[in-house]
Amino acid sequence: MRRKLAAGNWKMNGDAALLGELATLAGQQADTAPEILICPPHPLLAHAVSVTDGSPVGIGGQDCHAARTGAHTGDVSAPMIAATGAQAVIVGHSERRAEHHETSEIVRAKATAAMAAGLTTILCIGESEEERLGNDTLKHIADLMHASLPDAATGDTLVIAYEPIWAIGTGRVPTLDQIVETHDMLRDELVGRFGPDAMTIRLLYGGSVKPTNAAEIFTADNVDGALVGGASLKAADFQPIIAALAAS
Repeated sequence: MRRKLAAGNWKMNGDAALLGELATLAGQQADTAPEILICPPHPLLAHAVSVTDGSPVGIGGQDCHAARTGAHTGDVSAPMIAATGAQAVIVGHSERRAEHHETSEIVRAKATAAMAAGLTTILCIGESEEERLGNDTLKHIADLMHASLPDAATGDTLVIAYEPIWAIGTGRVPTLDQIVETHDMLRDELVGRFGPDAMTIRLLYGGSVKPTNAAEIFTADNVDGALVGGASLKAADFQPIIAALAAS
């Protein structure tokens, strides 16, 4: 059985006040809570690990370089992230693909490096509004996933996060039928590539997930949790999402 996961991406937000929110969130968790992961900016990783030590809340990075070391000013390698005590890293987020021109080949190399460093890799995929309105939306999403996905991926090393680009931070959310259709397709594609073992790979939904819509989203069979942006910054907003996932 796949363990549910509530992951929060703080993006380029974070300071001492938010670490206080993180401490509050960690203190609210019961033994029955799903797996919880917060991904703050790199400078806060070690602080966040310290704040959550001994709690059910794990910490992850937001990106990593494909190389272990080298002349890559401003970049952070997967082993460096792991050395802070973090457990996971996001790769392939649409903002990285767009703003930093990351191709699927680059994303695949980063995912491979993250897995080699012992980090759980949250691989993001999604479509633009134009692609959603096209006739081959599902094929585009499937092709993006396959091109970004290392052959060595397993349920222990990989999580797929489907984030429709047009829904991120906009308040707009696909219909439940669209979410179900996309997640069911992704499961079928993974099984086709990896066989029955693909049933252990978790699929998250991301894109304007809020306390008001989380419970409905989590009714979908192949939605194993969420990758949450803005609503993960405050414990009062993220905790109801965690509770909805635990109850699903």
